[in-house]
Amino acid sequence: MIKQILLLSFVSMFTINFVSAKAKIPFGKIDKIEIIADLPDTEKYAVSKDSKEYLDLARMHQEYNIAWIIPAWITQEPKLVLAKKDSDEYFELTNEQLDQIVSENKLNKENFLKLGLYTQYGGKLIILLIIGLIVYGIFSKDKPKKINPTNI
Repeated sequence: MIKQILLLSFVSMFTINFVSAKAKIPFGKIDKIEIIADLPDTEKYAVSKDSKEYLDLARMHQEYNIAWIIPAWITQEPKLVLAKKDSDEYFELTNEQLDQIVSENKLNKENFLKLGLYTQYGGKLIILLIIGLIVYGIFSKDKPKKINPTNI
């Protein structure tokens, strides 16, 4: 009998912990780095001397993000940096260095600083849609209909 009670309490203790686990939705500020122009693979853009890795022109901005896919709002305006592909490392540039890279490679700086439509407005629309559905669900509950009895 005592073995059964101990076994039952042991199993129930782990069951309670398993059931109470909740999935957390991550949110907060994150830095987004997107490669926007492939620069020539020359010594000038090499990560280090005699390296096979080269830097490319990237756009970096900071956004407040929900669940890694819904950009709620932009907290830092985009700027151009040098970055490696598939890496979080980047190198900031002065205006003179940036102008020199843009002119040497015949790139349009203004077009690269523009963010996409989803990044600017998509997250806000999704959040408004979710809030609208919640409000609709709260206020559109079925009200009980009054039924008048009929006399026969």
